Amino acid sequence: MSLTRVILTSGRSVDLSEVRFSSTYGGMLEGYPCKPVNEMKIKGLLHTAESAFRAPVHLVPPEREYPDQYAGAFGPVEVLPPVACVGAFRSTALDPAHDPVLFRSALTVIWFQSTPRVPSDCDAVTALRDVDWEGLAEDYEL
Repeated sequence: MSLTRVILTSGRSVDLSEVRFSSTYGGMLEGYPCKPVNEMKIKGLLHTAESAFRAPVHLVPPEREYPDQYAGAFGPVEVLPPVACVGAFRSTALDPAHDPVLFRSALTVIWFQSTPRVPSDCDAVTALRDVDWEGLAEDYEL
């Protein structure tokens, strides 16, 4: 059973079977949001997703804001959206030769958004809906 269904801009519907939300900067004790901190956060999310799910992993490039014109010791302030999301998505098989009863396609997606809200239908963030499912997902047998 899926948590929700997302309709991609390609028209394909994908089911979200698991989602993990975390605060982008939760637990940050020192420093400030900047490119090195953001890259470490993204690298950690990629590592966690790769080890937790058996599907290929895709990072939706996050929007970055630069609210401060002055650079600190680690470069300019660079802020990602406040909620980091990792979702396990499933859909029908990609290969038409695969039996539609026995095969599905899967992709784990990492994206950032402004609120801890489960995406659904056509109102998911645009960058998530623009994922190239056919080029990134892989078929698997049930």
